[in-house]
Amino acid sequence: MRLTRKAQLIVGEYLQPGGLAVDATTGNGHDTLFLAQGLGSTGRVFAFDIQARALATTRARLEAAGLDTQVQLIHRSHEKLLESLPPETHGGIQAVMFNLGYLPGSDKTTITRRDSSLAALQQATRIVSPQGIISVLAYRGHPGGQEESQAIQTAMEGLAGTQWHLSVFESPGPVLLVLAPRPHD
Repeated sequence: MRLTRKAQLIVGEYLQPGGLAVDATTGNGHDTLFLAQGLGSTGRVFAFDIQARALATTRARLEAAGLDTQVQLIHRSHEKLLESLPPETHGGIQAVMFNLGYLPGSDKTTITRRDSSLAALQQATRIVSPQGIISVLAYRGHPGGQEESQAIQTAMEGLAGTQWHLSVFESPGPVLLVLAPRPHD
């Protein structure tokens, strides 16, 4: 199973109709669409990307599915999550999804970077619900990708503990890191 699909299957368990979610790196909009579908017509998705092309592709994908009205596309870096979301959503986000790397089919020099991704991850832990989930699919094949992936994994390992449990799914290419609530006895 592709890790993109695995991420969606895992995250899907945390989505409730009418809830809130964040696609921190919209890309071509596949996760944005998935989140919008999972939250239903009364849910709301906040989708971030620094590339106008990514947001346009995502908008077209959402419009074709009739799900564009519940998604707010935000033309900003994922490191601006906290300041870009309405304060009343902080602590109430059901899921935050990241795909780190570059926009498939686009300029491979525009990539996510370790420092901004680490900042975004820290902010994601502040906006997600205590019962919510954070998934990071980190592509490692581009310049800086291996370093970014390792830094994110180290940070997520540091977050795991009494509140969070970290699951790591390896592949020859990307790695999927999932921070989910630790089950209570």
